[in-house]
Amino acid sequence: MTGKHYKGQEVSCCIKYFIFGFNIIFWLLGVAFLGIGLWAWSEKGVLSNISSITDLGGFDPVWLFLVVGGVMFILGFAGCIGALRENTFLLKFFSVFLGIIFFLELTAGILAFVFKDWIKDQLNFFINNNIRAYRDDIDLQNLIDFTQEYWECCGAFGADDWNLNIYFNCTDSNPSREKCGVPFSCCTKDPAEDVINTQCGYDVRAKPDAEQKTYIHVKGCVPQFEKWLQDNLTVVAGIFIGIALLQIFGICLAQNLVSDIEAVRASCLFT
Repeated sequence: MTGKHYKGQEVSCCIKYFIFGFNIIFWLLGVAFLGIGLWAWSEKGVLSNISSITDLGGFDPVWLFLVVGGVMFILGFAGCIGALRENTFLLKFFSVFLGIIFFLELTAGILAFVFKDWIKDQLNFFINNNIRAYRDDIDLQNLIDFTQEYWECCGAFGADDWNLNIYFNCTDSNPSREKCGVPFSCCTKDPAEDVINTQCGYDVRAKPDAEQKTYIHVKGCVPQFEKWLQDNLTVVAGIFIGIALLQIFGICLAQNLVSDIEAVRASCLFT
């Protein structure tokens, strides 16, 4: 009885400290993400005026840091404290929470494959909605510029999508100097230029379509993203499979530790 009891404790310790060490990284990363998100909101004055959260017409990238940081913090906390204190409630919560995330990811992947056209329409709506709010938030502006530069695209399906923005539209009533233009992130880059020309997109959409191609990327971000996804399908699939295996591994370890803890406690009652 004593040897079996000791062996059970030894197995629990190995798993326990592995889970603790693995999750403390996520816990600290979660704290860092939350800190960055709150700092960004503080810089933009959101924390002093909470109602301004809903004022932005587009997507606030800070939400990514807060949501991802919050999930990582909760998971890391439950995994660390649950393993260190041998708290079966926190370990079961960790397993269930991780299982729910895995299920949601799997469901989202299946739905994205089945409803590809609907996803494309929603992506088009999302990008155009953020084009309207381009100048409303510096973080959103930087996100759009990064996306257009990285995928060498302009607008959702083309440069004319920038007509949706009050500063870039081509209407006669638009007094903006950026009228009939596009952001600098749409421009084709000259490798010899060290300094970004932020005015390279001025008046470019007033030129003929054939001439526009020499100044800006004319392909939209939705088709460019589809092309990138097809070209990197193996890498993307590998990353998602790797994340899924890590989640399954984490669930199995936590459940194994719960079983060991309960077995040790049960053996103590009969010792």
